[in-house]
Amino acid sequence: MGICSSCESTSIATAKLILDDGRLQEYPYPVKVSYALQRHPSYFICNSDEMDFGDVVSAMSDEEELQPGQLYFALPLTQLKHRLKAEEMAALAVKASSALTKSCGCGGEKCGCRRNNLVFPGDTGVRQSRKAVEGGNGGDAGSGRRRSGGGGRRRGKNAGHLSAIPE
Repeated sequence: MGICSSCESTSIATAKLILDDGRLQEYPYPVKVSYALQRHPSYFICNSDEMDFGDVVSAMSDEEELQPGQLYFALPLTQLKHRLKAEEMAALAVKASSALTKSCGCGGEKCGCRRNNLVFPGDTGVRQSRKAVEGGNGGDAGSGRRRSGGGGRRRGKNAGHLSAIPE
């Protein structure tokens, strides 16, 4: 079809550490937690897979290794043994998503790279439009008729199979 490039095709798995200020540090090989914390002595590291709202946030041991393909957070020591609220978990998810988008290396959000969405426990992935949530449908409530555009032209039989391609 054409010349396409993708960040994903040339990338290698890295251990991704999201810092408190939203920056991302990547390690292409296993690294001990103590090494990753050398520049950040007032922080601790936790594995994102072991975080859930309502649970106490616990630190990884200094001897544990950050593994490629995993996501970690560096949090201030004040949050150690702190119960994670849903709002705090959401804020961490936004911070991670932003850091991962910026880390693409070829222009960020508008470069055309496709990233997998972050999925967190309890997230069903179902989204409703504002109209559906508010109970509105654009003023055609109960009419059952479709609006027709294009001066009475009929849609082709493949029109139902078309979809938009995100840029």
